[in-house]
Amino acid sequence: MNQENDKYSKLYKSEIKKIDSVLQKLVKNRKPVSLYKPCSYILKGKGKRLRPFLVLLASKSVGGRFSKVYNAAAAVEVLHNFTLVHDDIMDNSDKRRGRLTLHKKYDLSTAILAGDNLVALAYECLLKDTKTKSREVLDAFTYGLIEVCEGQSLDKDFEIRTKVSLAEYKVMIYKKTAALVEMCCIIGGLLAGGSKKEIEILGNYGKNLGMAFQIQDDLLDLVAEEHEFGKRIGSDLIEGKKTFLFLRALQKADTNDKLILEKVISQKGINPKEIENYKNLYIRLGILKDAKKEIERYTKLALKDLSSLKNKEGQQLMIWLANALINRNK
Repeated sequence: MNQENDKYSKLYKSEIKKIDSVLQKLVKNRKPVSLYKPCSYILKGKGKRLRPFLVLLASKSVGGRFSKVYNAAAAVEVLHNFTLVHDDIMDNSDKRRGRLTLHKKYDLSTAILAGDNLVALAYECLLKDTKTKSREVLDAFTYGLIEVCEGQSLDKDFEIRTKVSLAEYKVMIYKKTAALVEMCCIIGGLLAGGSKKEIEILGNYGKNLGMAFQIQDDLLDLVAEEHEFGKRIGSDLIEGKKTFLFLRALQKADTNDKLILEKVISQKGINPKEIENYKNLYIRLGILKDAKKEIERYTKLALKDLSSLKNKEGQQLMIWLANALINRNK
């Protein structure tokens, strides 16, 4: 098993390098420099490159080849980075992945324009690989973009609402996170000529993997090691965010615990010194266990029908990736 993990991990790293190369070629030597230098800066941010890798895996799983979808893979990463640029502006974040955010490194106007340009570059890049099923591919890509914008809007709405249900939260994370992951899998399958049933299986994998990924993020915010996670532990509570953990705790809390939790909303966050108290409250209510169960449930749903896909190595890679994501610590 370890040998297989090493093999897949090496493959992931080598493919990500190829995608990074496509990303840099997309903006290299383009003018004006005042626009493309900021675009290049954001594309050099070292994220997980999960979404482009999923395009490759989805394509392979239905008999396609990585080499035929590198541009499409790069396109979804460009689109994802557009969402990050505008997300950082809306949240007025100073840093992302340990680097200055675009609006802090340059200025607000430059960041907005660079973000807009990234959307156009994403479509330009996607069209290079869209020789077949172009209507379906473009429809899926556009759907993913609309969903993520709707998800971001809901997320902002939830910041000022005093009551948000767990069901509403799941709709928001589907739109903001899972829909883009679902779109990556669908596009990879479409470009490789997958059947309607195969595309359905791939979409299901992406959607549920995206849900598991986001809830894992919520959990890691409280239990990860800070030096590995790359941001302050407990920042969701400090900022007063209504995450899976917080909303599940509200569901299970008795009157006294509910009053303590409602302070997070009324005070728009907590003092960093209180993090340990809230973590202990979550542990007492079984919230960390609930989050782990939910992550496992979504992961099982993602893996449910993969055995029906025609390429066995593609299947195994998708299983490996799902397990790697739920066992990650950052």
